[in-house]
This record gives sequence, C-alpha cells and structure tokens, in this order.
Amino acid sequence: MNKKRIAILGSTGSIGTQTLNVIRRHPDLFEAEVLVGGSNAELLIKQALEFQPNMVVIADKSKYGTVCDALSSTDIKVFAGEESVCDIVEMDCVDIVMAAIVGFAGLKPTLNAIRAKKTIALANKETMVVAGEIVTAEARKNGVAILPVDSEHSAIFQTLQGEFHNKIDKILLTASGGPLFGRKREQIENVTLAEVLKHPNWSMGRKVTIDSASLMNKGLEVIEAKWLFGVGVDKIEVLVHPQSIVHSMVQFEDGSIKAQIGTPTMETPIQYALSYPHRIESHIPRFSFWEHPELTFFRPDTETFRCLPLAYNAIEQGGNIPCVMNAANEVAVQRFIDGKLRFIDIAGFVEQAISKATYIAHPTLDQLLECDTETRKTCNNI
Repeated sequence: MNKKRIAILGSTGSIGTQTLNVIRRHPDLFEAEVLVGGSNAELLIKQALEFQPNMVVIADKSKYGTVCDALSSTDIKVFAGEESVCDIVEMDCVDIVMAAIVGFAGLKPTLNAIRAKKTIALANKETMVVAGEIVTAEARKNGVAILPVDSEHSAIFQTLQGEFHNKIDKILLTASGGPLFGRKREQIENVTLAEVLKHPNWSMGRKVTIDSASLMNKGLEVIEAKWLFGVGVDKIEVLVHPQSIVHSMVQFEDGSIKAQIGTPTMETPIQYALSYPHRIESHIPRFSFWEHPELTFFRPDTETFRCLPLAYNAIEQGGNIPCVMNAANEVAVQRFIDGKLRFIDIAGFVEQAISKATYIAHPTLDQLLECDTETRKTCNNI
C-alpha cells in the first residue's frame, strides 16, 4: 500500500477522532493532510499540533483568530468558513476525503470532492438521504469510489466483495434498537436526554445517538443503502439485533445469506474504508462466540418508533421529500436537546413538516438547498 493522504471533514466529531486513532496507529500507511472542524477550536488545535497536517479549516469563522494564533509557530495553513471546506477538498495533496460532517452541512463539500475525483469514505448518511440520485450520478460520471463507513453499510459492502455479479435478493440491515429498545409508547413519553444518550453498544455523537433511539437513524440508513447498492427499498429489511455483533447481512437469489460479524466499534469500518481493498492489522479485541452464546433478532416496533416507517414513506414518495424529512429531523433533534420538544414528539414534528412541503419530483441541487432552508423556516411555525 502506498501512503494515503486523508482530509477529515469533521475531525473533532466522533468519526473524526476515531479516524485519527486509526492514522495514529498506522503512520506508515496514512497521513492526516487536512483537518476540518466545526466550532470546537480547542480540540482542532490539539489535533493539529499532534498530527501536523498541511492545512486546517475551522468552519466557525468567529474562531479563526483563535486557531491562527495557536498554530502561528507551525507551518500549518489555517482557513475558515464553509466555503473553505468546499474548496479544500479539491486540493491535489488529498487522496481520500473522510466525509464525517454531521447532517445536511456535509453535502456540498462531499459533492465538491467527488467532482475533484477524490475517493470518498462516506460517514455522512444525510448526503445520500438528501441527494442520493445526484451524488451517485456524479460519482459514476467522475469514476469515484464511495466507500461506506457506517458500520451497517460497510458490512454490506464487505459482504458483497466477490459477489457484485450476483443478484441481491434482500439486504438485512441490522439495528441495535438503542437505549429504549423494548419500551412501549407510554414508557417513553417523558424520557430524558440523558436516558436517550446512554447507548448500550456504540460511542457516537449526540445527534446520531438520538436518531438511533428514535430509529430515524435506521430509516436514513435504509435510504442510504438504496442509493449505495442500487436496490429498491422493498428489498431492504430492518432487523433489531441488540448485541450489535452482526453488522448487516445480504441474502442472494439462491437463498444463501452472508453476514459481516465483529466487535462493535466504528474503527473497524473506518480502517477498512481507508485501507480498501486491503485489510490491515487491527488492535480491536477479537470477537468470541463463547462470550456471546446468543445472538437475537426482532422485528422493529414501528408503532412506538414511527420514524422508521416515516423514512420508508419518504423514499417511496421520492423527489425532495427525503430532504424535507432530514431537515425537519435535524431541527426536531436539536429542539429535544434544548429541552423544547419531547422525544416522543419527534416523529410527529417531522410528519407535520412533510405535510407542509411542496413536492418536487426531480429536484436540482439548488432546489434541494432551497428546500432545506425552507423546511427549517417552516419548522419555526410547528
């Protein structure tokens, strides 16, 4: 393997920090060329001083001076603002872009990186949810590989190695169920933020953890899988698997099922995306069947956790509806974090936003950007 130069979009987030863990353990194979942070200037500075990237970007322009001053004794170039994030992914010194900015904000820089013919390690599922048709078309046009980083989509991708010529009968997308698994509607009416953030298996950012608890995260992953693997949503089935050991499965037309199994950690799919098509040594503890004698699977409770059927309905409607759903969910999650919306009301909030949207069957990128903005304005009145 030649050494790969990585641009990490969202280096201060959960995926970004774990990507740096992989680079830290394999300095002979990977180099942090560009670090992009949102507003956490303190952590971005700390990362830059350790990894000495060529460039850093702080999206929050108000923190530009702080980062510049802290790195003034180094040769690291410092930029600020969303425009700089979009520009920096086009640099010739970048081989792989780790797209780990959470939410709609990750769409534009990811598209720019694709158009600059960079390999994409995709951890931002909202990019495919909002603009999957546009993103996949641009990737084909530019001959760009999109390597999934979500543990479930990485599992499907790994399972399909050597099978791309064979017909997929069904994708079996596993879900942990999150911290509220097994509870009924009346039992989650007054759950707190602290309860929702106590995920039993995964260490993730707040937004993703809340989405996991509501099953919206799984709904977003259903839409992402449709675009990444070119299958209809009728061929994507969600299974709740509380142990998070079977990361996902694929059933082929002969009835055979292949699964990817392993210890639940995001560093495995991150490392696989960075090293693909090679597998390299990992420090992750090996999974033992003796320590996990039972692996169980359940149907998702879509009456209690209504975000999953909302996502299925959104992709069946198509057009700009997944974009509306995504924007409304981002607003709803933030309101829950701020204590202005109950967890149980997230699905209803999103449903209202969708009902107020103007349908566009084949939106352009500009129309999707406008749709996102308009949906957030609409949400102010819900």
